[in-house]
Amino acid sequence: MIARLHAVVLSFMALVFVGVALGQTPVQPTSSSVPPSRDVIAARVNGQAVWEIAVFRALLQVRADRRAEARPEVINYLVDNTIVDQYLIQLKIPVDQKEVEDHIAKLKEEAVKGKKDFKKMLGELYITEDELRAELVSALRWDKFVLQQGSDKVLEDMFTKNVDMFNGSRMRARHILIPVKDGKQAEAQASASAIKKAVEAEVAQVLAKLPPTTDVITREKERAKALESSFSEMAKKYSTCPSAKNGGDLDYFRRVTDMVEPFARAAFALKPYQMSEPVVTEFGCHVILAIDYRPGKEVKFEQVKPLVQEVYGERLREAVLTAYKSKSKIEIVEKK
Repeated sequence: MIARLHAVVLSFMALVFVGVALGQTPVQPTSSSVPPSRDVIAARVNGQAVWEIAVFRALLQVRADRRAEARPEVINYLVDNTIVDQYLIQLKIPVDQKEVEDHIAKLKEEAVKGKKDFKKMLGELYITEDELRAELVSALRWDKFVLQQGSDKVLEDMFTKNVDMFNGSRMRARHILIPVKDGKQAEAQASASAIKKAVEAEVAQVLAKLPPTTDVITREKERAKALESSFSEMAKKYSTCPSAKNGGDLDYFRRVTDMVEPFARAAFALKPYQMSEPVVTEFGCHVILAIDYRPGKEVKFEQVKPLVQEVYGERLREAVLTAYKSKSKIEIVEKK
């Protein structure tokens, strides 16, 4: 299975078996989390409804005190899914109903193995069998599109040109996240640039105090030490990412799948103890400090083909959204 179908099925089953393992309901709404009526609309995409119940289901997986903050991101994701699905429907990508029923049958089998009643389980997840079928149809349609576009030749070419994405190489970095408020991206970038300059100024002050006779190696060690210390303090002071409490430390991450692409691309372009220019992602504006790089191992295409296919699918999705989101009529419905 390709990424999106894999995600749909696995996330569904993960919710089920977390509940089985703990002997409790997989998702727990708070007293203020009353399921909305299924006719309530959260957004419209080219006239097609994005239902509030879908937003509700997604937000149940978010800590209660962060749901209001996460809501716009959830709606944006569901809007993006709708845009992609509308595009594939226009392409007339067929989905055999038997495939959908086969997946439903597998889920029912897994429920039986977990000693769960399937219908009750759906109720606990706030999803109807028809809604689950609709999700599976969209996921299967996307998978078929990825397979059509991503031939072995295309995938192997992507692998050859981007080996560091797939060989297990890892980067350790710190970052400072400045949110973009009210769409004012330039202001966030200016703030990030100012923080970077402040770090550079502090490092310069430390280096200026070193004896003129300090050798190059010692000087570089002192520069790295001062840079990480200053950056860490700035992260604690200004970053809105949860990593701020650790000085923005993200530990080691891979070139793909761990971070959003603009961030990962910028981080892996750095050398250890080098800072990036402000990097804009869907989360805000980042300044990145590379700390360490661990090279990957030699791999062959056949060994990592599923990962290459997953990354190709993500890039394909981004391309579809880049081409069609700006042309789509998107209306976010104010929640009452």
